[in-house]
Amino acid sequence: MPKNSKVTQREQSHEHVTESVADLLAHEEPLDYKSSSLNVGGAAGKKVPQLEVPENDGRPAWNSKLQYILAQVGFSVGLGNVWRFPYLCQKNGGGAYLVPYFILLLIIGIPLFFLELAVGQKIRRGSIGVWNYVCPSLGGIGVSSLMVCGFVGLYYNVIIGWSIFYFFQSFQYPLPWSECPIRRNGTLAIVEPECDKSSATTYFWYRQTLNTTSTIAESGGLNIKMTLSLLVAWIIVCLAVIRGIASSGKVMYFSSLFPYVVLFCFLVRGLMLKGSVDGIAHMFTPKLEKMLEPQVWREAATQVFFALGLGFGGVIAFSSYNKIDNNCHFDAVLVSVINFLTSILATLVVFAVLGFKANLMNEKCVVENAEKILGYLNSNVLSHDLIPPHVNFTHLTTADYAEMYGVIKTVKEGSFSQLGLEPCVLEDELNKAVQGTGLAFIAFTEAMTHFPASPFWSVMFFFMLINLGLGSMIGTMTGITTPVLDTYKVQKELFTVCCCIVAFFCGLLFVQRSGNYFVTMFDDYSAGLPLTVVVILENLSVAWIYGTKRFMQDLEDMLGFRPCKIYFYLWKYVSPLFLIVLISATVVEMAISPPGYNAWVEELAQERFQSYPPWALAMCFALIVVAMLPLPLVYIARRFNLISDGSNKLSVSYRKTMMKDISNLEEQDEARSILGAKPGEAPSSGPARKAYLAPGTNKPLDPNSLSPNSCYGTSYQNAAISPTTPTTPTTPTTPVTPESDS
Repeated sequence: MPKNSKVTQREQSHEHVTESVADLLAHEEPLDYKSSSLNVGGAAGKKVPQLEVPENDGRPAWNSKLQYILAQVGFSVGLGNVWRFPYLCQKNGGGAYLVPYFILLLIIGIPLFFLELAVGQKIRRGSIGVWNYVCPSLGGIGVSSLMVCGFVGLYYNVIIGWSIFYFFQSFQYPLPWSECPIRRNGTLAIVEPECDKSSATTYFWYRQTLNTTSTIAESGGLNIKMTLSLLVAWIIVCLAVIRGIASSGKVMYFSSLFPYVVLFCFLVRGLMLKGSVDGIAHMFTPKLEKMLEPQVWREAATQVFFALGLGFGGVIAFSSYNKIDNNCHFDAVLVSVINFLTSILATLVVFAVLGFKANLMNEKCVVENAEKILGYLNSNVLSHDLIPPHVNFTHLTTADYAEMYGVIKTVKEGSFSQLGLEPCVLEDELNKAVQGTGLAFIAFTEAMTHFPASPFWSVMFFFMLINLGLGSMIGTMTGITTPVLDTYKVQKELFTVCCCIVAFFCGLLFVQRSGNYFVTMFDDYSAGLPLTVVVILENLSVAWIYGTKRFMQDLEDMLGFRPCKIYFYLWKYVSPLFLIVLISATVVEMAISPPGYNAWVEELAQERFQSYPPWALAMCFALIVVAMLPLPLVYIARRFNLISDGSNKLSVSYRKTMMKDISNLEEQDEARSILGAKPGEAPSSGPARKAYLAPGTNKPLDPNSLSPNSCYGTSYQNAAISPTTPTTPTTPTTPVTPESDS
């Protein structure tokens, strides 16, 4: 070694040898600091994740970003976009309803959707594992979410079964619901009275499809046709999810895209029909005064809430199969916008077709009432002088009838009601609000009978409903299977098949003759309030218990950029406030609205509202209690250390990930010991990572606050801070203190 080398000089001056080692290293080839494992301080302009989860941790992953986006879109875009959103638009002011809906989508929908995507992607587990990991005391959130998924999946697949039945019935001409059946008695042929009093499509739905009873108390036995349809539905769902995302991801390519093809075809065909423009104009004519009604905002918030699938666990489960550095913020905005635009597209289609149907019904009304007027003229009940001279009964228009109706009503004011004439106003037909099964299986189905090549359009429509339902069911089933498979060592295929078999037998409740009423019960009570409670606890556990500042820091480390500051305030203040108001409004609505259902009365051939009997009322509230029961039970059990916090049930792949991370941290600390002045000191050649400053404060986030006691159920975050941290994962038992705003 040359005598004038820095090392020789240091040795002669008896200075600390550490600097000499550093000088020797300086003679080596330049080190790429950004890619080096020695980079603990972070490179300029680029954030280095505090915890980098290896991609080869054994957890399944999406084949492509497109597959993942289609899965999230398929889960969030469901039957509600087709038959719930248009009804709410019509009911709550037409185009004016879009304003509160879009506002609430921005301040509630997207932030909470982003939150669920982020926690699933960061922790890479299902709903049970995520909330056990974030805060063990609130681990019941994941269990409640799973139970709600179970309740919803039971009756949701029944609706798919109904669609399957109508799909196969559509392969015949004429369609079986296009005409009322004829009852023959010898040489006498009469129209079925129940059908004659209602309509052909209504009769086919209530009598030939459901064969429904008049009350929920009358079971009537199993409906064999619906039982077989339900069996087919569960077989399809089971095949779609049996291999997890390996099978469901491929199904999503078709089930998510095909409905859009059908909707666009229906939109083009609908716009070519007479009266379609009337329906669309009626739909989007804003009634601005409706925006001032609290009920409109409540229903808009509820629709935003359920349209994105918040709280079900499917969003978290799908996101958990992502790469750790995936831009989940972009995904949240993209899926939310697609969902909103899909609702608008479905609304255009529905009201184009309903506008056509309204014109047909209005023309039928004009013809029937014109015949009544002709009868009154021939019997001299009405004078011919009352009929305007330009009116031609052979080609009577709606405008001519309206003029004639007005004259007769004015002249015969005293006895007009006895004539039994109807005004036949198109607006009245358009104002007849229908939703749910009434829209899909009665109103829309009746309109399609007047289409040219009606069987083709019927096949397309019900195949679309099957795919919409299938996409949502895949997400719902994933919300059930993923948390269990992450927590317990069970065979995926066997567990999935067992779930489907058990669900089929439980679903027999909905395919008895009174099953339609139980579908209504589960739809009203099993998901609404429990899911709202689940989501607000998710929001509070992240924003107030784990801490919004810490969560924002995690997002910055994970995404490589700082999310917009507005999310800090939305998660911490705005969303919880709105959710509390929504819960309060939901409870008030349930308290003031008499619990009941619309029963089909065969003798009257129409629906009548009936209150639930005591046993059914007890069943309604049992659904709510059972769904929310895990929340207090898990909290109490962990508060008194009756059960573990779940860290001992981490999946094998997740344990490997944690151990690799801790091993990497030890290597990094060893490098710091060599390059730094003392152990734990980062090298000065790399710029230090900037600490995250919470909005409205200059106080940086204390790294030492990221301890296992801050609700994360493992100790790797402490290991990232201190080299003395043990390498064995530990579990916190002390309660978490809420984060301060200061």
